[in-house]
Amino acid sequence: MAEYDLIIKNGEVFDGSGGPSTRTDIAIRDGVIAKVAPGIGGDADRIIDAEGKIVTPGFVDVHTHYDGQATWDSHLNPSSNLGTTTIVMGNCGVGFAPCKPEDHQVLVQLMEGVEEIPGSAMDEGLPWNWESFPEFLDALEAKPRDIDIAALLPHGPLRVYVMGERAVNREPATEEDIEKMKVLIKEGIEAGAVGFSTSRTLVHRSSSGSFIPTYQAATEELKSLGESLSAERGSVFQMISDWEDADDEFSIIREIAERSGAKGTFTLLDLAPTPDLWHEQLKRIEAAQEAGLDIRGQVISRPVGILMGHPASMHTFYARPTYKALADLPWDERIERLSDPEIKAKILREESEQPHVFVEIFEKRFRNMYPLEDPIEYLPSRDTSVTAMAEKEGREPSEWLYDYFLGNNGNNLVYIPAANFSQNIPELLTHPYTVSALGDGGAHVGSICDTSANIYVLTKWVKDKQQIELSQAINMLCRQPAELYSLHDRGLIKEGMKADVNIINFDELKLRTPHIVHDLPAGGRRFLQNADGIDVTIKAGEVIYENGEATGALPGRLVRSTQLSAQPAA
Repeated sequence: MAEYDLIIKNGEVFDGSGGPSTRTDIAIRDGVIAKVAPGIGGDADRIIDAEGKIVTPGFVDVHTHYDGQATWDSHLNPSSNLGTTTIVMGNCGVGFAPCKPEDHQVLVQLMEGVEEIPGSAMDEGLPWNWESFPEFLDALEAKPRDIDIAALLPHGPLRVYVMGERAVNREPATEEDIEKMKVLIKEGIEAGAVGFSTSRTLVHRSSSGSFIPTYQAATEELKSLGESLSAERGSVFQMISDWEDADDEFSIIREIAERSGAKGTFTLLDLAPTPDLWHEQLKRIEAAQEAGLDIRGQVISRPVGILMGHPASMHTFYARPTYKALADLPWDERIERLSDPEIKAKILREESEQPHVFVEIFEKRFRNMYPLEDPIEYLPSRDTSVTAMAEKEGREPSEWLYDYFLGNNGNNLVYIPAANFSQNIPELLTHPYTVSALGDGGAHVGSICDTSANIYVLTKWVKDKQQIELSQAINMLCRQPAELYSLHDRGLIKEGMKADVNIINFDELKLRTPHIVHDLPAGGRRFLQNADGIDVTIKAGEVIYENGEATGALPGRLVRSTQLSAQPAA
């Protein structure tokens, strides 16, 4: 029997601590890093020569929405194929547990509207072999998958479970309602939930267009619910908000941290309409940290990018009556009909009927739309916008866009850098109390593909712009998010730690342009993205991806909060 399962030799190892790299070997046995030292001897079932490559811990992504996909799919891409080995889901107050059988469609509509996962995919894919949140965790644990998952208990399903139709109508919770919810949160935490999440943004709506059950839930309701979190188990309270009254909103996170000892985290973006808000939020975080409260902002490494066009789930014209009448035609026939000048003129005259909120906001903001390039440019120049292209040809932007969408047999797309189209991203990323996140893996599957934002830290801010040191970036993608969720056994290449490892050809590392596939249940479509240069991804000592291809190994597990408090043996 070999002494080790795997040895990685001759790599430049960035251990995730933020310190300088070392040229050393790594030996793995039984899913754990057994030895880190130069020139490791002994035999192994496999030896990988990482000469000329960098070796890092597996990436940890704390803001995903794989709540549905994790129940039907063993491969959590586009995360696992991009070097992520641990994800946290259940963010933003949406998910599928707890849920009574009669409320299945309520939660499907909620997830379809908020996170833009096709309802037909969820109808076919969700097994619904649970009702309570502990039962949901048990169902997740029974499903083999390629990477580890951890789950927050979401406010939306909890509210519906306790309040029924009153929650859907966003009525105030009574004292009795709140006490019932607190009991269920405690049960969820004891069963392994890593925290509790909520949403207070008007951008989040159900597929019917209604505001979600948690929108503007009373401040005191949330503060009281937060008392059920556990500092001993490393509980985290996660929130997204519109920050209309920033002091009041931040007080929710701060008081929950004070009352329960739990950590707090929230979506932190640089938004054009409120250019000073991000800086004010950092000051609030710093004040909380000085008071001994662990509150951190979640930051994305590039703009939140929306992809629109005929292959995507939405675009400027998709909700106009004449277009909707053609939407179910076979592809070639639809593109041919849309090319008819009379149909074009009719669609251009029409107004959209109940479009998705993304289209409601960006439908006619042609200065914010950019023809999609290959490779994709996430921080495009203003002079390449749809408006700029149309002006060069002396045409109306809407008419130019209509024709552009028909190009390439209808496959052309535009990229809309929505929130966070900012030059302040490096400052946000490198702040000591922020965490790189917000890739939204598993969500917005037909319009957003930001899961690769972790790779973008390396390709843009380390390699191209040289504004972040590589060792700092690896710490940012691995250890920092692991520490936020008290995942003490990962995020570092160190003896006794979980053997989650990436081997990367850094010189060749680059992102490919997102592409559409139809592999969801019921034939649903979604964007996926690949990258060059991620040679090997190892999860718990098993190679799960090699040269961009899944090996079929499924070593991933459910991580429960009960596993979080103990530090690994050195």
